[in-house]
Amino acid sequence: MLENAAQSKLDADNLRGMGWMGISVLGASLMSIAVRGATHEISSNMIVFSRASIILAFMLAALAVSRKTRQAMRFSRPWLHVLRGSLIGFATMMGYYTIATIPLATGTVLFFTAPIFATLINMFLHGERVGPRRITAIFFGFLGAVIVLRPDVGRIEPGMVTAIGSSMCFALALSLSRNLARADGAVSTFFSSIFFTALVSLPLAIPEFQVPELGWTWIALSAVVVSTVVRGYADIIAYNLAEAAVLAPLTYMRLVLIGVAAYFVFGEVPDTATYIGAAIIVGSTLYIAQRQAALRRKAPKT
Repeated sequence: MLENAAQSKLDADNLRGMGWMGISVLGASLMSIAVRGATHEISSNMIVFSRASIILAFMLAALAVSRKTRQAMRFSRPWLHVLRGSLIGFATMMGYYTIATIPLATGTVLFFTAPIFATLINMFLHGERVGPRRITAIFFGFLGAVIVLRPDVGRIEPGMVTAIGSSMCFALALSLSRNLARADGAVSTFFSSIFFTALVSLPLAIPEFQVPELGWTWIALSAVVVSTVVRGYADIIAYNLAEAAVLAPLTYMRLVLIGVAAYFVFGEVPDTATYIGAAIIVGSTLYIAQRQAALRRKAPKT
């Protein structure tokens, strides 16, 4: 009976987590479209800093007026918050540059290499055992990335390089701060990531400072801010509730939504290499997530 109750709770949590992940996917898709729209007038670094500063200002105001919010804030591992927040800041800057400079679908495909990097990082930093099946999946994942990058055609676009760099930074941030949100709470984790994103983006944003003149740019910036808050908070809640293997298939809906939106809004059509690479990367990362979940279920309970 206890096992049935535990399974029912797990199923309920997974279902709730899937709902939050759906919200995250919508937020992330809107954010990519809005960033691309805003970069028609202002730089990607300026967007990163503006977004982080606006969100930080609202969070500080909420902390000033809400005692409950202040009490929810805790930083049990401050240096981990510093490291995680800084890595997310660098990842965001590289990610926004990617969105601004290469086709949205291509950049999104390369962003999905993050779980592959996370598996490798966990293997070296946390001593996680990775068997031949996941090693094979990692190999094919990188093969998919190479197909998208197309190094054989000559020059690799800088935006493609920053897409890989962004994925690596995100993977490292998540690997180094496993269970941080569970220990300190979603609000604290989100606050530190926004604070350090503003801090690390400031030096590059100052030389490119510009007040937008177009109404569309202000609308796009507002959409970036709202979608960032929604996506960031929903991500934290989703992964606290549900198993990563359950959430993984839903995250790839972002590729579909962004691909469709990029076609209708910006007239972008992915090339054949992007389709092939996407299929390989998605298949590899889905297998890694499912395999990790299977191994966790088989692990002895302590």
